Amino acid sequence: MTIGAGFVVGVIGFAIAYFTVDIPDPNAYVNSQATVIQYADGSEVGRIGAQNRTIVPLANIPIHLRHAVLAAENKSFYTDRAISPIGILRAVINNLRGGSLQGGSTITQQYAKTAFLTPDRTIKRKIKELVISIKLESQFSKDQILENYLNTIYFGRGAYGVETGAQVYFGRSVDQLTIEQAVVLASILRSPGYYDPYYKKGNLERLQGRYQYVIKGLLDKKWISKERATRAQANFPQVKPRLSTGQLAGPKGYLVQSVQSELNALGFTDDQLMIGGLIVKTTLEKDAQTAAVDAVDSQAPKNAPDNLHIGLVSIRPGTGEIVAMYGGKDYLVRQLNDATQAITQAGSTFKPFALIAALQAGIPLSSVWNGDSPKVFDDAGKPYMVSNYGDKEFGELSLLKATASSVNTVFVPLGIKAGLENVANAARAAGIPSSVALMPTPSIVLGVASPHVVDVASAFATFAAQGVYAKPFLVKEVQGSNKGVLYQAQIQPQEVFAKDVMADLTYALGEVTRAGTATAAVSKLGRPSAGKTGTSQNNASAWFSGYVPQLATSVAFFRDDATQSLNGIGGLTSLTGGTFPARIWTAYMKVALKDQPVIDFPAPANIGGTDVKPIPDPVPTLPISAVTPTPTPTPTKKK
Repeated sequence: MTIGAGFVVGVIGFAIAYFTVDIPDPNAYVNSQATVIQYADGSEVGRIGAQNRTIVPLANIPIHLRHAVLAAENKSFYTDRAISPIGILRAVINNLRGGSLQGGSTITQQYAKTAFLTPDRTIKRKIKELVISIKLESQFSKDQILENYLNTIYFGRGAYGVETGAQVYFGRSVDQLTIEQAVVLASILRSPGYYDPYYKKGNLERLQGRYQYVIKGLLDKKWISKERATRAQANFPQVKPRLSTGQLAGPKGYLVQSVQSELNALGFTDDQLMIGGLIVKTTLEKDAQTAAVDAVDSQAPKNAPDNLHIGLVSIRPGTGEIVAMYGGKDYLVRQLNDATQAITQAGSTFKPFALIAALQAGIPLSSVWNGDSPKVFDDAGKPYMVSNYGDKEFGELSLLKATASSVNTVFVPLGIKAGLENVANAARAAGIPSSVALMPTPSIVLGVASPHVVDVASAFATFAAQGVYAKPFLVKEVQGSNKGVLYQAQIQPQEVFAKDVMADLTYALGEVTRAGTATAAVSKLGRPSAGKTGTSQNNASAWFSGYVPQLATSVAFFRDDATQSLNGIGGLTSLTGGTFPARIWTAYMKVALKDQPVIDFPAPANIGGTDVKPIPDPVPTLPISAVTPTPTPTPTKKK
């Protein structure tokens, strides 16, 4: 195709675009484009793409701010046409030469791009921008365009428009801004992430440089006197620090982030979520979510270290619906969800998987085991020493009682007897995903694996559903802006365990709450429950995971890494799963189940009978001397 023919085609294409592209309602964008996330009852959780802005008329925007913005972005706005071919060409040449980043757009183009278009950089979008810009200037005055622009432009910190920008950066209304403050605001709008002085290192220096550039622009246009410019140059104003406020502040931010992540996994792009006007109905129940936050706030230890993390997930058994989630205190402070993204050692919450493997092998709850401590077992030719918590001696006891007391020296040989591969398979079937490494070694029984809280909650939901697994999820339905259904969740339950195995498992885990390690806290629930405490090596994590027939919930405490102990937190010598985690679980479940009927668990099936007798062919132990003691290092003399 010749250059001439290409030009003709281009002109025709632009003409078609001109007559087919309409100007959207400038105010409808803000109100309709955000994706609304709802609780199951239809009330609002939060928004993706929501804009925090307050509209102010041009007359209320001081002239020195208007001039500062023009000096920063488009000095000849009032005499320019809608688009600036020279400006575009100049920006292209400068950028190709490797010069500083420049825009080539007029304020009219910037307004068209900001208010009406997606952020993608395609020829089609650019043509739309140019067409809308031209139409804007044919239908609106320069003052009207500037007013709309100043009420639409993004200033960072979740603030859209000059009024909200003035509030977040200076704590005052736009009509109260000094010349110096107006210049700062005008300087920041080019790229808030690049110039906000509290956003990242180096921004303050860049902002100060841009500040001087804008003042020079004001002086060049004679919008400010030389004397006033000199004073402004010497008096850079104080900017307010960034605050933990906005759509994602507090625990709610983790809900929005989790829903967005799940929507992305379902194929919804960030652009769709930001401007698509979608309505997302979730599985979250408002009262349960409030109860989860309240339980953590009221029951968590006071004056805890900053790096203490608490995660909570509550799941509807048999469906996988997540009804409540606590991912942290403030998403804006820590953007890592302690319920779905952070990992920590599971501790004894993995013992139920050994119990399942044992029941599947016909080993009864009535079987008698030796709970002395410590003991040494063979781990693929290497001695593996196992001790009970506090090195407590239990002597001879039933598997049922060993479950209630979480006896390590019983559960490790139980796992070996049942088959360590079978223990790992039980964990996978219950809901521990393949992303969590599971090694079929004796330590698997004691929970050296590091799952997410949602993974463990999912497994215990499988127990509560009598062996029926359903993948956990948050997004129930997605509607488009026209109310048409774009996505609807399909629950696909799978029976992964026999009901008799689950009946005996639940009976054993019920002993934990009736007369075991969680009794003190969970007995206050006032209804039949089952669960398991979990404390990892060195008390680096503490769990309580439990359930009633209608709801399964897991709570975990941990710090930044496995070398940091929880001991001492909350005034406790040992922070275990039966302390704060179980208290939070109980406080939450009491409220979440307030209107739910009391339902009993199925009666135990008594797999293998009820005869009380030692297990035949017990797993052999090694002498304590087989474990080579770690030598005490010799202190180095100070020079």
